[in-house]
Amino acid sequence: MVTEVYIDSIFVGYVEDPKDFVNKFKEIRAKGQLPKFANIYFNEEKNIIEINLRKGRILRPLIVVKNGKPLLTQEHIEKLRKGEIKWSDLEKEGIIEWVDPAEEENLYVALYPEDLTEEHTHLELSPLTIFGILTSLVPYSNHNQSARLNRGMRTQKQAHSVYLTNFWQRFDTDISILYYPQEPIVRTFSHNLFRNADRIGQNVIIAVMTQEGYNMEDAIIINRGSIERGIFRSSYFRKYEVERIKYPGGLQDEITIPSQDVYLYKGADKYKYLEEDGIVHVEAYVDEYDVLVGKVSPPKFLSAFGEYTTAGTVKKDTSMLVRFEEKGYVDSVVITESPSGNMLIKIRLRDIRIPEIGDKFSVRHGQKGVVGMIVDESDMPWTASGLKPDIIFSPFGIPARLTIGLLLEILGGKVGALNGRFIDGTPWFGEKEEDLRKELLSLGFMESGEETMYNPLTGEEFKVKIYVGSVYYLRLKYMAENKLHARALGPVTLLTKQPTEGKSREGGLRWGEMENEVLAAHGASLLLREAFSSDDVIVPICENCGSIAVEDDIHHKIYCPVCGETDKIASIKTSYAFLLLVRELISLGIWPRFKVKYKFEK
Repeated sequence: MVTEVYIDSIFVGYVEDPKDFVNKFKEIRAKGQLPKFANIYFNEEKNIIEINLRKGRILRPLIVVKNGKPLLTQEHIEKLRKGEIKWSDLEKEGIIEWVDPAEEENLYVALYPEDLTEEHTHLELSPLTIFGILTSLVPYSNHNQSARLNRGMRTQKQAHSVYLTNFWQRFDTDISILYYPQEPIVRTFSHNLFRNADRIGQNVIIAVMTQEGYNMEDAIIINRGSIERGIFRSSYFRKYEVERIKYPGGLQDEITIPSQDVYLYKGADKYKYLEEDGIVHVEAYVDEYDVLVGKVSPPKFLSAFGEYTTAGTVKKDTSMLVRFEEKGYVDSVVITESPSGNMLIKIRLRDIRIPEIGDKFSVRHGQKGVVGMIVDESDMPWTASGLKPDIIFSPFGIPARLTIGLLLEILGGKVGALNGRFIDGTPWFGEKEEDLRKELLSLGFMESGEETMYNPLTGEEFKVKIYVGSVYYLRLKYMAENKLHARALGPVTLLTKQPTEGKSREGGLRWGEMENEVLAAHGASLLLREAFSSDDVIVPICENCGSIAVEDDIHHKIYCPVCGETDKIASIKTSYAFLLLVRELISLGIWPRFKVKYKFEK
C-alpha cells in the first residue's frame, strides 16, 4: 500500500515506505540540505505524508535525542557561554530542530533530562517553555492549578498600567493609566525579557484574614489611608471623534456654535464650553450631554418633518455630546484630516479614578475580587510593630483554588521588602521556600510569615496569628463608575415600544424571573407592575368574533372589520410586543381570535 505525499496541501506523488521516507527527510534536513523550517508529518490514520513550508506557522525549538541521550552536551553549553559557538551552529549540526504542531504529533518529547528513555525523540530546552509570555511572569506558578494560571493571564491583560510611554500622544478608546506603577518584588526569569509587560501593578502589604464579613465571596478590604496616599490611583481616558462631512451638491457640515433658530437646538447652557471656532477648550470640565464640538448639518431630505418650512430649509444641530453618564476634563484636542479628506476633530477626556467600592482587583495568580469595603485607617488591624495592611484578603479564597504560589509570593515579598532585594520566583528554579523561611527567621520574624495582630474594635490581641506579607496587586479595568447604571423614564425602541438596550443608549435594566421573585418576596408589587408594563397598550377586541377592532379617528368610532359590530367592543390591556406578534401573524395569513371573558362573569 502506497502513501500519498503532499507539499503545502498540494499532491506531489507516492512513497512505499512512509516511515523510512520521514527518517531520511529529517536526516537530509539535519545536514542543511533542506530548509531548517521545513516540517514533515506522517498521518497514519489517513495514510498521508504532509510536508509544510508555508509561512505563518508556529515553530518551536527542541533538542534532538538519540538512543535515550540528548545530542546537546555540557561541552556545547560551556562553549555557548564563552561565545565560541552560536545558536545557529547547533542548528547546522542537527542538535536543535524547529518543529511545528503537525510534526510534533509524531514526536515523543521529554520535559526533564532525567525523564529520557530509549523511546524519546526530543527534549525540551527548559520546562519553562510550556509557559506563554504572561503566564511566565507569574511567580511560583508550578504550585498553582493550570486553570488558575489561565485566569491570571487574562487579569494581567486587564490591569491598569502605562501600556505605552507615548500614551499622551495617542487617542485610544477606553484606556486607564496607573499613576504610580511599580516593579514586582517577587519576579520570574521573564521579567528581564518582558520588563515593560511586568510593570502593571503595585506592591502592597496584605493580611490574610476576615474582617466583619466585608471580604467574603472573594471581596477585599482596602485601607482608606492607603487610598488617600495614592495607592492604585489612575486616569481614565475616553476618545471622541467628529467629522465634517461633505454632501452631494456642494453642501457640508459647519463646525460652529449653533444659533437658536437651528432645528434641535440644545440650549445655551450646553454650549458654554465652546470657543469661537465651535470646539471645546482644553482642561474644561464637562458632564454628560455637554457639547464638545458644535456642528450644524444641512437638511439631507427636504421632505423630512420639521426640516422644510415656508421660510426655507432649516439646518439641524448635530453637535457631538459627552456620552450618557460620562464626565471628565478635556485632556487634548487635535484637528486633522480623515482618509476621505474631511476635517476630523479628535478629543480625549481625562477622568481621575480613585479606588472605590465595587472596583475589581486581582493578583497575578488569578485570585480576583471587588472592593467590599474601604475602612478608615483607625479601624484597620495592626501588627505588633504598628504596621497596618493596605489590603485584607479572605483566607477562604485559598483552599478551593489551591493558589499556593500566592502564599509563597506573600512570603517572598516580605523577605524582599525587609532585605531590600528582589526575589527570584521562577517556577521550579526560583528561591526555595525553606531558604525564604530561614532568611525571615534571621530577620526577627516568625519563619511561617505569621504575625501577632490586634483587633481595631476592641484593642485586644487576636487569638490566632495572621499571615502578613507583601504581594503584587493589580487594579483591573472593570470599575464601578463605568458599570453603574440606573433608569426611570427614557427612550424606547420604535418597533416594540420597549426600553432601549445598553447603558450607552440610556437603556432599561433586564428584569428576569429571579429578580421578579426577589421583589415579590419583599411585597413590592407596585414596582413589579411598573417593571412589567413598560410597553402596555389598550387593544379593542370584538366580543363576537374575537378579531382586533379598528379605531376610526375620523368618525370617532370603533368597529369590527369582520362582523361590523360596534357595540360589543372590549378594551384589553396587553403588551405592545404581543400586539406586534399578532399583527405579524395576520400578515402571514393567520387570523388569531381572542376569547374575551369578563373577570366577574360566573
